[in-house]
Amino acid sequence: MKNNNYIKIAKKAAAIQSSELKKINKTFDKNFIKALDLIGNCKGKIIAAGVGKSGLIARKVSATLSSVGFPSFYLNPSEANHGDLGQIDKKDILLVFSYSGNTVELTNMLKYANRFNIKIIGVSSKKDSILLKASDIAIVIPTVKESDPTGMVPTTSTSITLLFGDCLCTALMYKFKFSKERFKMFHPGGSIGQNLLLVNDVMLVGKKLPLINHKANVLNAIKIINKKNLGIGIVIKKNLAIGIVTDGDIRRGTKTFSKKNKINTLMTKKPLYINQNASAAKALSVMNEKKITSLLVASDDDFRKNKTYFKPLGILHIHSLLKYGIK
Repeated sequence: MKNNNYIKIAKKAAAIQSSELKKINKTFDKNFIKALDLIGNCKGKIIAAGVGKSGLIARKVSATLSSVGFPSFYLNPSEANHGDLGQIDKKDILLVFSYSGNTVELTNMLKYANRFNIKIIGVSSKKDSILLKASDIAIVIPTVKESDPTGMVPTTSTSITLLFGDCLCTALMYKFKFSKERFKMFHPGGSIGQNLLLVNDVMLVGKKLPLINHKANVLNAIKIINKKNLGIGIVIKKNLAIGIVTDGDIRRGTKTFSKKNKINTLMTKKPLYINQNASAAKALSVMNEKKITSLLVASDDDFRKNKTYFKPLGILHIHSLLKYGIK
């Protein structure tokens, strides 16, 4: 068979799945809303379970729930039958996935949950299945056409089950006001964490700031800039930033000015700055665009009012951004 034929087959499979996945809208009914409320108000953990392909989907949904603030873990029903049922607490909720709904390995787990009045959200394509009959909230996902040659291999059915899980998590985030700030809390590392870092998280503050009084002479300014090792000084008047001076400014200025001259004669007025709750990635973009290595930080209020003079909350140096992996 020619390679082009395989491309046609792949496109056909994609077309089948794309068409079948539209059926997911039938799933979003009053039981879906009940599931959102039950999960959102859970006092324990969301325990996701499933066997085989459904188990893989349960793992993924559990991971997503935990990452957006709904504590969750995956429990293998087969392992649960040999002692792990003790991990389930009365405050927990079981979120069980099974496309057929009649997977034998689920039976003991369902009986245990029913016995101890542990709430079950069942997700299956079979309304009269063992799973949905045992569930407090029954979610019926549509029966779909598989995209493989036999029509029997779990392909579209796994896609629609996973799609349901993602839609459930997305709706929970909207309903319970999930924000970037909370997402950052659960993702301190990796590329996601880096992209969510704010200026406030990475700026230099306090004693690390190279603050120079506007009446200071050039010699004193040099000492402060050298001590802070940022190659820049923030010129201050009444606790407000009125300008900046770099070591380059001083080198160029000393050709015509004495070291006893006031530093405000060399400074750059109206320094560029960014607000503290801007993304660190945005700050790096500004620095690259302006071809600068340092950027002052002001409060959101001062930034919004576009103040000429402002209280410097911190300073960003390009080395700090690179250290955090921001690119």
